[in-house]
Amino acid sequence: MPLVNSIADAAPELRAWRHDFHQHPELNYEEHRTAKVVAERLRAMGFDAVETGIGQTGVIGVLHGRNGPGDEANAIMLRADMDALPIHEMNDVPHRSLTDGKMHACGHDGHTTMLLGAAQHMAETRAFDGTVYFCFQPAEEGGAGAKAMIEDGLFERFPCRSVYGMHNWPGKPMGQFLTRRGPLLAASDEFQITLTGLGGHAAKPDTCIDPIVCGAAIVQSLQSIVARRVDPLESVVVSVTTFKSGDPFNVIPETAFLGGTVRSFDAELHERTYEQIERIVTNIASAHEIKAEFKRPDNMYPATINDAAQTDFCLEVAREVAGPDMVVDGVDPTMGGEDFAFFAQIKPSCFMLIGNGDSAGLHHPRYDFNDEATAWGASFWTRLTEKALPLE
Repeated sequence: MPLVNSIADAAPELRAWRHDFHQHPELNYEEHRTAKVVAERLRAMGFDAVETGIGQTGVIGVLHGRNGPGDEANAIMLRADMDALPIHEMNDVPHRSLTDGKMHACGHDGHTTMLLGAAQHMAETRAFDGTVYFCFQPAEEGGAGAKAMIEDGLFERFPCRSVYGMHNWPGKPMGQFLTRRGPLLAASDEFQITLTGLGGHAAKPDTCIDPIVCGAAIVQSLQSIVARRVDPLESVVVSVTTFKSGDPFNVIPETAFLGGTVRSFDAELHERTYEQIERIVTNIASAHEIKAEFKRPDNMYPATINDAAQTDFCLEVAREVAGPDMVVDGVDPTMGGEDFAFFAQIKPSCFMLIGNGDSAGLHHPRYDFNDEATAWGASFWTRLTEKALPLE
């Protein structure tokens, strides 16, 4: 089964929807316009129910098959994310962002459109038996919107047996589907370090306690964690990405701020890495007579781990949609993070990747979702539903 005919025919309409979303990007938990447009379209399609405000700005569309509602064992959830990024767009296209400093640099405008395209077709045909929950999630980009929806009673209010998600993947051929069993994306975490010393005149360093020297020593030492404290066969990343201190060239500052990220696929290794970071910060600060404050925000994303049975099922669907030569079974895992992981911790799940062609990379100011991917993604969602919830 290739592209669904009605979805392919709707390509101009879906392109217009995607371009509209792209022109009006909204950040974490600010997706009010996007959520409103999504809800209005679902209602216009004749959905059985549309619930808004879940996890602040999330939307759930409820669609029953030809035989009416299904129970938890006969219901699935399809998820798309809606939020944008605080990046200034550099594309010179008619649909470029209308808001300076905000853009859809990760393709969530396309993800939302793919799911809406599938929703439109399935609302017309209802060629399945049971219930499909169309989940439009806020705040994937660091805001843990999936967790917020869960804490707002997502699975109690919309009980289902499994959850599926999808993300575009630049550099992979259009119409190609990729995934793997087990860990696909890494746990994504961050740390913040504040160093407080004694400021003063740069000509009199002996009367100061310099937080910059201390911070530099910490940055250097943190690199030894992966090199010397982690099994070479295990995967972990420790990156310092922020170092801010001082302004005038002739002043030794009072404070310095460092920030960074930790990525891994193993929860125990992740915790051990953090113990090492905190130990290094504490001991080096003490040696420099610096006061150190170490913070680890509570919005860590766990690793996205695909259920084996659900992955096999999704690969089978992908082969039917795109053909066996356009499906990669066992793609290499990536150190990128995804809050779909929160869903996968609760329900048997699979997260798919779909080729975006030769585009700029994710989070790049020249990135743009490839509209040709929309029909492939929407067709995948349609075939997955009809195969997961077959009519007798």
